[in-house]
Amino acid sequence: MKIVGFSNIENEVKMVLKSDSSLMVNRKPFFIPDWCEDIRCVPCVVVRICKLGKHVATKFAERYYDSIAPALNIYAEDYRQKGDPIRAWAFDNALPVGTFMSLDKYHPNDLIISIDRAVTEVSRLMTIRQGDLIFIERQIPSQPLVREEVFQEIVDGEEVLYCKIK
Repeated sequence: MKIVGFSNIENEVKMVLKSDSSLMVNRKPFFIPDWCEDIRCVPCVVVRICKLGKHVATKFAERYYDSIAPALNIYAEDYRQKGDPIRAWAFDNALPVGTFMSLDKYHPNDLIISIDRAVTEVSRLMTIRQGDLIFIERQIPSQPLVREEVFQEIVDGEEVLYCKIK
């Protein structure tokens, strides 16, 4: 499984990779790592790839994902500024993901890049496979994480994302 994402880095949309251990589910708390001075997060969405594809045309991209979930892209800002992408994005539990749901139930319109374009861009660089995840940040400024803070999202009266910072 690959986790590929699109992040707003210095007002430019750039592709980033996260390790599979970055994925965090089941309402687990996120523990701020002691090796980082400036840890931040940006709300994002995650789409799940459901079909093998390479060089997917944008007009066909919607055939390659089947569900979407709210999430948080957590990253180490101090390491991002130092140009160290592994430490900045690919650490354990750096992508808390909520409940996956159908696209007609949840589809934010404030993404930094469209889902279809994201699928196309990733598939041009590497083969996408069933189970891969693509995350896309929302056009919301990043914010520093604070211990005991809770991130929560509710859709149709149902909690679909919960993450407590420790």
